[in-house]
Amino acid sequence: MVSLLARRAVEHPGRDWLVHIDGSGGRDVLDYGAAGARVAALAALLSALGVGRGDRVATLAHNHPDTVLQYFAAWAVGACVVPLNAGEDPERIAYVLDHSRAKLLFTRAEYLGRVEPLRAGLPLLRDVVLAGDRRRGYAHVDDAPLAPNVATAAPVADDEALIVYTSGTTGRPKGVVLTHGNLLVDARQIAAWHALGPGDRLMCVLPIHHVNGIVVTLVTPLVCGGAVVLCRRFRTGSFFPLLARERVQVVSVVPTLLAFLLQGADKGAAATRGLDLSGFRHLICGAGPLTCELALRFEARFGLRIVHGYGLSETTCYACFLPVDLPPDEHRAWLGDHGFPSIGTPLPANEMAIHDAHGIALPAGARGEIVIRGSTVMAGYHDADEANRQAFAHGWFRSGDEGFRLPGRDGRPYFFITGRLKELIIRGGVNVSPLEVDEVLMSAPGVKAGLAVGFAHDVYGEEVGAFVVPLPGTRPDAGAVLDFCRSALPRHKCPKVVVFGDEVPTTSTGKYRRNQLRPLFEAWRGADFRD
Repeated sequence: MVSLLARRAVEHPGRDWLVHIDGSGGRDVLDYGAAGARVAALAALLSALGVGRGDRVATLAHNHPDTVLQYFAAWAVGACVVPLNAGEDPERIAYVLDHSRAKLLFTRAEYLGRVEPLRAGLPLLRDVVLAGDRRRGYAHVDDAPLAPNVATAAPVADDEALIVYTSGTTGRPKGVVLTHGNLLVDARQIAAWHALGPGDRLMCVLPIHHVNGIVVTLVTPLVCGGAVVLCRRFRTGSFFPLLARERVQVVSVVPTLLAFLLQGADKGAAATRGLDLSGFRHLICGAGPLTCELALRFEARFGLRIVHGYGLSETTCYACFLPVDLPPDEHRAWLGDHGFPSIGTPLPANEMAIHDAHGIALPAGARGEIVIRGSTVMAGYHDADEANRQAFAHGWFRSGDEGFRLPGRDGRPYFFITGRLKELIIRGGVNVSPLEVDEVLMSAPGVKAGLAVGFAHDVYGEEVGAFVVPLPGTRPDAGAVLDFCRSALPRHKCPKVVVFGDEVPTTSTGKYRRNQLRPLFEAWRGADFRD
């Protein structure tokens, strides 16, 4: 990746590489030549601070060009990047810095107050380097020499590039080790799948501490010789105007953002009206539960195609996509005709299958665990032997997601995800997929967002509850929501109780934290729901 950036800087020094849209809508542009020079200067600073091959460099920041350049500078000296979510609690930040054995931390002055109290407990963290405002006693990114002369340690494919820590909703988070080979293979496959080439632009509205933001919208544009429009944050009102103004071809989103855009349009936002989106191709969507209803409603409302895909941090990023060249009727069928929107077919670098609990491949239509193997699968979890044994118990990476596959007319297997195995609701010994119930809840009148939640029950072990966020200005009745579900689902899958709330808890990338809602249903543990 570093050699690619250096090559682009020589071949196309004036070509845009990074267009930054700040929190106020301001715009800055960094071309390949300037980016290459700044990465080289930062690499010299790291080298002067004793960072080299095999060391870990952490970042605690937000979407900003400084953060992107820090990644590449670390890679230039052979170090591994450990990206941190600036919104995490101090305990988790301290754990990741300690567990990863980070030697240096890049952060911004506004986050320094969160870092300083942790330093005493992190003896391996030797240096903290600031971006933004200067503070006495700290090195600053601008201290990098203007004319550096440093021998970089060009990484090889098997060298560590990233250690990305999982969301850790239960227990300690695990550090996913991704190599330079993982990142380059996935980025090249993504670029080829979406027909991205020199000069094409991808827009990043997702956080770049996550593999989606890093791989899809940072590394992929570099691989294809394109540019990234890096947004400080997602804003509903400016999303479509930015696609038009910046001449974007592809943007990567999560389902939550699709819902926000629809809500904005429902409130009267101008959306796509009057905008020139003739050069825009499609939205990549993954990293969260997409329902058929949401996908089809979005496409119908805006006339823009969603290319649904699937992957995990453990598979670098995307492992499969819907084909981009499907005829419209086939595309809609895979999104809406099978109860769940298809996540598509595997990238050429991967194999995917559906296995039972013993690692035996299951036939088409049967539900089991989605398993993956290939060159985008992680090197393993950092310092976690037991977790690695479990993850690769049968020679494939076990995703922890339940799904099934169906044969396509083109001869390829089309995969579907029905939910996390750990989130399956086991009611009286019968498995209930929460995503299947979500699909119905999201279609209920007056419902802005609805999630099925399995809660402890004295008779059935678990029962099905519904957490519902009403549409603004509406007051849906719990009985009406339950009646709607009964009209579309068999009784054992129907929610038995509705809890209303203001918002669904999510991770920084928009994934629902479904299990956090379980305590809200504790009062119904002993309830008799028989008619």
